[in-house]
Amino acid sequence: METTTIKISSYSHKILQEIADKYGDKLENIVEKAIEDYRRKLFLEKANQAFAALRNNPQAWQEELEERSAWDVTLTHGL
Repeated sequence: METTTIKISSYSHKILQEIADKYGDKLENIVEKAIEDYRRKLFLEKANQAFAALRNNPQAWQEELEERSAWDVTLTHGL
């Protein structure tokens, strides 16, 4: 794995160290997990915004409901 150095505040380093000590993990692993969690959070926020925009557009929302209805018939296909 390639590594690089980044600057963080002493407060953030202290918190990372406390987490590492408490859970017996490496600082690098904690940072990677935090980054992945943040990436997923941003993705879901963007998806929620897009879904809200869809619901706020009556014509687009109706089309969505019609498409869902069309796909619903496939749920039991082949069972």
